[in-house]
Parts: sequence; structure tokens; C-alpha cells
Amino acid sequence: MPHDTATTPTRPGSRVPPVTAPPFEAGARRPHPGPYRRLLATPGARAFTAGNLIARLPMGMFSVSAVVMIAEAHGSYALAGAVTATGLAATAVVAPWTARLVDRFGQARIAVPATATAVLGSLALLLCVHENAPVWTLFVCYAATATTPNTGGMSRARWAHLHRGDPAALHTANSFEQAVDELCFMLGPVIAAVLCAALFPEAGTLVGAILLMAGVLIFTAQRATEPPVSPRTRAGSPLRTPGMPAVLAAFLATGAVFGSMEVVTIARAGGAVLALQAAGSCLAGLVYGSLRPAADLRRRLLWCLAAMTALMSLPLLAASSTGSLLVLAGALLPAGAATAPTMVTGMTLVQRLTPEGRLNEGMTLAVTALLGGVAAGSATGGWMVEHAGTVTAYVTPVGAAGLAFAVAAAGVRVRGTGA
Repeated sequence: MPHDTATTPTRPGSRVPPVTAPPFEAGARRPHPGPYRRLLATPGARAFTAGNLIARLPMGMFSVSAVVMIAEAHGSYALAGAVTATGLAATAVVAPWTARLVDRFGQARIAVPATATAVLGSLALLLCVHENAPVWTLFVCYAATATTPNTGGMSRARWAHLHRGDPAALHTANSFEQAVDELCFMLGPVIAAVLCAALFPEAGTLVGAILLMAGVLIFTAQRATEPPVSPRTRAGSPLRTPGMPAVLAAFLATGAVFGSMEVVTIARAGGAVLALQAAGSCLAGLVYGSLRPAADLRRRLLWCLAAMTALMSLPLLAASSTGSLLVLAGALLPAGAATAPTMVTGMTLVQRLTPEGRLNEGMTLAVTALLGGVAAGSATGGWMVEHAGTVTAYVTPVGAAGLAFAVAAAGVRVRGTGA
């Protein structure tokens, strides 16, 4: 009787072998379930995905909650922005080190205490705001949240372990994860704003901290799907891999697209319409995941970046041709359509380029570059709004997308991918 990895039970604490169940069969003619149903049929996948969803939702809640909470208590959006920017800068420094420890010692061993530290930072911030503590304490407390592990990266690392050697499954998994990112950043700010308005200003931060800790505990409890550690790997830093610096530079410019589009759109139409851009990206990501993976990742990335540059011009055209917010909202939906495919292809490239045993570190570097770009794009977009007006400011995300394309075209060289 053939051995069935989909139904054979595993011992507690044992690891699921890196084989999908049921397998992805290229070219199969008989009816079969869709790619996402097959992906989630992987043993243990639904359990760690559920925990990761709970842990990732607060990522879209914390910054909005902090801004509302601090601005309400101190009457200063400038202070609130400075505090959140400090936390972002601290994350850029700390996150790669946290990811390196995850690769070396394991997800459960590092992510739980790192999350506990971040949650304590959030709760301390809440108390300092509530008790009207000195302003400097706000910066210290929010900086402590920089230890929050990259839960999206850890989830992608599990998929990469379970489906290594299966490009179709990995393509679908990366698309699924990107759609989850967009969903969380679409719902998180809304949930935070509702909690802060309906209950009390600190409610968003409190609920986010509880969800983050609970989600990470559920996620890390799924030991069977956790990638093996590489405590003595001799692999060099992902930054030294040929082609990786250019990919990270493209992520930096792509982040500037997101940051500038957010600030400019909020200044012109308010934050609610931004959900349409995230919705467009989420839908595009799910559709993209059902397509065949690219044989030439570099070429696919360039096509995605070119499409993003073109689509990001739609809000500019809408704002310059009419003052209608309805038209602008309609332009934002397709504007996000190239975002998820670009991120999926870029993350796949990062996975391909990252040395074995340093996968969490490589993906966290990509996320860090993205966040750095968001910060730079937010600052540039805000300057453009103040000095050139909201219509002209929509040039900023278009220019950032064009820069990402130019950087990728000039610097990305990937061996073994046809690039």
C-alpha cells in the first residue's frame, strides 16, 4: 500500500516532510482543486496560517493607534509622527538581527520572547500616554516595539521549506502571503480607528498587543512545519549575494511608492479611499498566484515594475483632470493592481538569492528596505503636498515607481533563472 503523506499522522514535535499533499501536478488534465485549496491542504498549513493571520493583523493597527492615542493626549500630530518614525527607524536596525537569530535558533525559540518584549513596549507606551509621562518616554517605549518579529517572513520561510523544489507551489504561496499582507493593511487601520473612536484612545494599541502575542503563540506552537535551524551555517550575508543589493534598492524605491501615495491621497481625499488601492492589490495578488510561475524572474519583475509605473499615473490623471473624489477613488483600484505581482516576484527573487540557512534574514532585509522606502516616500510626499499641492504631488509615486524600474533594469542579475 503506498505511503500517503497527507493522511499519515506525525509524532508530536516531528516535522512535516517538504512534500505537498496533494502534489502540484503541472499539466494534469483530470479535474483538480484550485491552487489555493491545494496549498492549504499541505499538512499543518492551515494551523500556522491561522496563527499568522492573527499576529499579522496588528501590523496595520499599531501606527494608526499610536498616532490617534498620542495626538489625543498631547494635541500634536507632529509629535505622534516623530514617535512612529522613531519606531520605524529602530525596526530597520533591529529587525535583520532578530531574523538572523530566528534562522540560527528557530522561530519558536526567538519569536516568542521577541514578541513579548515588543508587546511590553506597546503596553508601556499606552501607560505613559495615559499617565501623561514625559515626552521622551514615548520615544523609548515605541522604539522597544522594534523587536517584533517579521511574521510574514517566518510564514514565507515555512512555505519555502515545505515546497522547496516546487516553483508552482512557491509561486502560489508567495501570492497568498502578499494577499494576506494587503488584507491586513487594509483592515488594520480601519479596526484601529473604530476601536479608538468607539471605546477609548488607547483601545487600538491594547487590542493590537493582545492579538500579536496570541497570534505568535499559536503560530510558533505549530512545530511540525517549522523550518530546521542552521546554527553553524557558513553562508555569508545575503547582502553579499550578487544581485541582492539591486533587488533591495528596488524594494526601497517601491516602498517610496506606497508611502508617498498614502500621504498624498490622505491629504487630498482622506484615508478611507486608500482601502481601494489595497483591495486592488489583494485581488491582483490572488489572480497572479493562480498563474504559472515565471521562468525568467528578472524579466517578470521588470514587466511588473513597468506596469506599476503606468498604473500609478492613473491617480495623477484623475486628480489633474477633475476634482471628483469618485473618479480618484475609481483610479486607485486599478492603481494597486500591479503592487502584489511586483512584491510576489520580488520576494521570490529574494528567496532565490538568499543563501541557505539565512532565509528569514534575507526576507526581513527586503521588508526593512520596503519600510525605509515608505518613510522616505511619506516625507517626500508630504513636502510635495505642502509646497506643490496635492495634484502635483501625485507625481511622486509615479517617479518612485519609475526609479524602481530603472534600478532593477540596471542592477538585477540572477544566475540560474534565465536572467
